[in-house]
Amino acid sequence: MSSLKEGCPGSKEIKSPFPEEIVCVFCGGKVEIWSDETEAVCGGCGKVVTREMKPTCLEWCPAAKECVGEEKYNLLMKGIRKDREEKGG
Repeated sequence: MSSLKEGCPGSKEIKSPFPEEIVCVFCGGKVEIWSDETEAVCGGCGKVVTREMKPTCLEWCPAAKECVGEEKYNLLMKGIRKDREEKGG
């Protein structure tokens, strides 16, 4: 049986993560973070840098936990909630 989850474009960067660079808010250095991570340690200053979480299907899709796996789902949702709280939303 073919499932929508196998071809879901919303979960692509979670299922097949890729590296990105973000700027450390503490020292201005470049920090490598993977698309399925919410935070990374800066190699320059050693502080934990948190990425801004963009809207994702994890927030509304009823199959999200099954689609990406419970452990990854819980980790990412924790990061999303933290990001929203910091923004006052």
